[in-house]
Parts: sequence; C-alpha cells; structure tokens
Amino acid sequence: MTEPAVKLYRVGIAGAGAIALASAAWLRQMDHGVTLWSPGGQGAEALRMQPLEASGVLPCSVTVDVADDAARLCLGSDVLLIALPVNGHKRVMDALLPFLRNGQTVIVSSMASLSSLYLYESAHRAGRRITVASFGTTVLTARRESGTQVKVMTRRKAVGVSALPGAKLEEAIALCTALFGNGFFPQQNTLASALANVNPQSHGPLAVFNWSRIERAENWPQYHCMTPGVARAIEALDMERRAVAQAFGIELGPIEEHFARSFGTESALLEDIAAELHAKRGGPPGPVRTDTRFVTEDMPYGLAFIEALGQIAGVPTPATRTIVDAASLVSGTDFRQQNDLLAPLNLPGETVAGLLARL
Repeated sequence: MTEPAVKLYRVGIAGAGAIALASAAWLRQMDHGVTLWSPGGQGAEALRMQPLEASGVLPCSVTVDVADDAARLCLGSDVLLIALPVNGHKRVMDALLPFLRNGQTVIVSSMASLSSLYLYESAHRAGRRITVASFGTTVLTARRESGTQVKVMTRRKAVGVSALPGAKLEEAIALCTALFGNGFFPQQNTLASALANVNPQSHGPLAVFNWSRIERAENWPQYHCMTPGVARAIEALDMERRAVAQAFGIELGPIEEHFARSFGTESALLEDIAAELHAKRGGPPGPVRTDTRFVTEDMPYGLAFIEALGQIAGVPTPATRTIVDAASLVSGTDFRQQNDLLAPLNLPGETVAGLLARL
C-alpha cells in the first residue's frame, strides 16, 4: 500500500535576511514552492539570476522565485511567512493587508510584541478571514553570508506554535509540520508565544554589558561573554518575564529549559549552559554594530513590551526597566518610543481580562 502524497504548498516569504533565506532553502529541499519578497527593495534581486546556496546543517543549492511587490507575493502564495525583524513587522503587515485572501494562513517567524494580533485584528476589520500562526522563536538559526548565500546553523528540536483564531491551532501545527517537519507543539495563545521568546532577556544584558566591544567592532563570542555576572542579570529578567506571564495565566519554564529544548544542553545553571554552548559551537560571534537587533528589536519589542504588560497586570519589572534604561542611555535612543505596535494595539489602556479576551 503506497503512502499518501504529502501536500506541497506555494510559500511566499516576506524578508531577505538570514531566517528568510534559510527558510527558503529548507522549504525548497522539502519540495515546496518558494517566492521571496524583499520589503527593502533589493535584498532578493541576486536570486533572480543565481541559485540560493545554503551551507551548515543544510548544504544545498536551490532556485527560488522573487516577487516585485507585496501584491504579487500574496497572489502567488498559499501560505505566507513573515521572516524579518519585528521592527519591520507593522510596515510589512500593512503592505500585505490589502492583498490577503480569505482562508490564507500567515506564519509570523518569530512573533514579538503581539505583532500577530495586530495583523489578525487589522485583517478582521478589513473583512478578511485569515489564520495567523505564531512561532515563539525561529525554527532555524542562520547567518546571511551574501544575497545568495546563507549558513544554516541549527534546526531547533522543538518550536511552540499558537494561532489566531485559537480554533485553527491544530490546523496550524499540521501546516507547520508539512512545511518544516516534526517538532512543533501547541502554545496556549499568542501572548504565550510572545513571552516564550527569551531573546530579549538574553540579548539585552549581553549588549549592555559588552557595549564597548560592540562600539569597537571587536570579535567577541556571545556565550563566552555570558559570564556569571551577565548570566545573573539575564536570570533576573527571566524571572520578571515569567512573573508577567503568570499574571496572564500563562506558565512558562525558565530560560534554562529553553536552551535545553533548543540546543540539547545538559547543564543546570545558565552560566554553565553558556560555557557548554561555547565549547560546542565556539560562538556565535556577538554583534559589532550599534544598530544590532539586540537593541533595535529586543529592547522596544521585547523588554519594553514586558514592561507594558507588567503595568497592565500590576507586576513590578525593575530589572527589565534597568536594562532598557541602560541601553537607551548608552545608545542615545529612547527604546520605549521605538515600539510602533503598543499604541495601535491599545495596550496602554488595556486590562488583563480585556487582552485575554482578544486572544
């Protein structure tokens, strides 16, 4: 008896960075069709004439299509994947909104600051019935080497998924499995997906306490520089993340569980986990530009978002506030003012019960 054929999809990817290119390579290796759209304009141009070359855990050479604009990306795709930093989510979602079709699924990889809720509610107001699936973190970790080259470093062992509307969660997990393979598990709601991402808690202190290295463009391995003191700061931010989540009825494991689930680490203490990862991977290298996503993305859409939720729920977040203040001070940017989702989502005037009802 023959196995039933696996359904293949046409996937449109908004983005041309590391995760977008890595996802494109992965999906093509799974025989799905892939179209890339670079919201910035030129990021995918070289792929019109050259194949996408992937190395690392996914060595392959594949061809992908390139869309000229958001309209063509939506028209030619069954599924959309938003794979770009969250500081570009609202702009890209606004560009996609007029062209979304009823029944279409949009996957946000990865979602932060409830950007998926913004897209879902905006589409609903426009009369479009879509499903928005959210990853708490990316399926892949990768580094963009050029416009046609990407190094895929990790395929995470487990990735949480939530969906809007919640009734579509089972279908969303089945779709993600068809696209990327096994390892997806359900998350309680979209807020749980947003709070499950520990990048802001780990990246924030790493950036602040290694700021001189970043400004001088030094070569510094992240996990080697996650010293006991830095790990202690990360743990304090993580405790506040979990306390805020609990106020919304969401139980989250500690950051150490995230590393074990994603990278198979065995150590119990965060400082030992960092040493273990450094020994295994020798990196990755820390950022060498002051406009790194460690601050431009993780501060406003991660840590400032936690602060905003804490204010709604009456949960103090002093460690989180300290890191946002320090990052704003050394960079000369008020990161609390950089989040373009809090106001459109009406979070400043929201209540715990009100926000949960929307999810």
